[in-house]
Amino acid sequence: MATSTPASEAPDLTPNETQTEEQFSSSGYLDMELLRFTTAGSVDDGKSTLIGRLLYDSKSIFDDQYDAIKATSEKRGDEHVNLALLTDGLRAEREQGITIDVAYRYFATPKRKFIIADTPGHIQYTRNMVTGASTANLAIILIDARKGVIEQTSRHAIIASLLRIPHIVVCVNKMDLVDFREEVFESIRRDFDAFAAGLDVVDVRFIPISALLGDNVVEKSRNMDWYDGQTLLSALETTHISSDLNLTETRLPVQYVIRPQATEHHDYRGYAGRIAGGVFRKGDAVRILPSGLVSRIKSMDTQGESHDQAFAPMSITMTLEDEIDISRGDMIVGESEYPQVSQDIEMMVCWMGDSKLAQNVRYAVKHTTKEVRCIVKEIKYKLDISTLEKIYDDKEVRMNDIARITVRTTQPLVFDPYSRNRTTGSLILIDEGTNSTVGAGMIVSSIPPLGTAARPDGDYSI
Repeated sequence: MATSTPASEAPDLTPNETQTEEQFSSSGYLDMELLRFTTAGSVDDGKSTLIGRLLYDSKSIFDDQYDAIKATSEKRGDEHVNLALLTDGLRAEREQGITIDVAYRYFATPKRKFIIADTPGHIQYTRNMVTGASTANLAIILIDARKGVIEQTSRHAIIASLLRIPHIVVCVNKMDLVDFREEVFESIRRDFDAFAAGLDVVDVRFIPISALLGDNVVEKSRNMDWYDGQTLLSALETTHISSDLNLTETRLPVQYVIRPQATEHHDYRGYAGRIAGGVFRKGDAVRILPSGLVSRIKSMDTQGESHDQAFAPMSITMTLEDEIDISRGDMIVGESEYPQVSQDIEMMVCWMGDSKLAQNVRYAVKHTTKEVRCIVKEIKYKLDISTLEKIYDDKEVRMNDIARITVRTTQPLVFDPYSRNRTTGSLILIDEGTNSTVGAGMIVSSIPPLGTAARPDGDYSI
């Protein structure tokens, strides 16, 4: 188990609700790959216990943290050390407040760093699950072995599919309460597979576990010798995520234009940002959008280190051979790798605002590094999150609803369909009066002008 090593001697990789993602990402083990995953489960499925068990058995908590929850468990008369207490304290505080937020936890093993987005499972907190899952590489869906696949399980799987999370691990929990029977696990596997056949899910794995006892969480279970697959931690450590990014179509949203004031660098102009797709190489021809001007890459560097090639999700500063007027919000792309450029956009939106979504209402839009305004032109339909049914006769879009809408922006956006690139295909809607985020959008496509054919860039099945 981890000991209380001084911060000056070791990086802090223990769960810490006050630590930011940037602090965690830059702390210790800098060369290790980072996996973001979200957890989803129904009430009493054991999500808190699973997260606690994962942190404890991977030696990612301090001795004094364990001693504290052990003492609390003894006072409560619990038969086992209640590892759920590692996360339930924060959850209780959230549930007593006005809003329920996503809790992020951070830990690492010798193989990988992890960020857990611990999201509420209730249907009234759909917006929070969408927030936590929007950047996830992997989703853990918990199923109570006694209950099997229920409506909330279907809803969690649908949201994971809608958000294009590439990997899903279905943990059938509480196997100890069904005598670790293989037939129970296989029955749940068949039921979930039958349902998921109608979703756009590429990689689904099933693991029978007991979060309470630790079976197949970090260590292999001695009670389920019939299961010859990976433990949960092994699956998290070995899931291949580098190819999940779009490495074909090069995309660099310009975040900042660097113009040094020193006289010896008066002709320097660098374009800084985080690569959202593809691989850029020195000397490549690139196109700047929305202007359409073309140049070639002169140099690329990160913190003073030059690179002959750079790829997603690296943050770089790029210089070009030609002096071109480029501003924040523009996008640098491969010369022949066209994204869509349009003011008329169709998207799926998860509504997060207290006030309902309405047509002909204006909102601010933030898309990659570009900020514009838009007006909602049409609400096409709402989506029943539990059944995928399209609801055309009720267009009252309220908090936690998901709907398909069209908007017109004040300036063209440069984007890809969300199905091709989750970074350039997503945006948020902001209430200009309160400055609150009221909608998370997943772009389906642009809307072609009347009399023209739509480009075959792919579309959602919903």
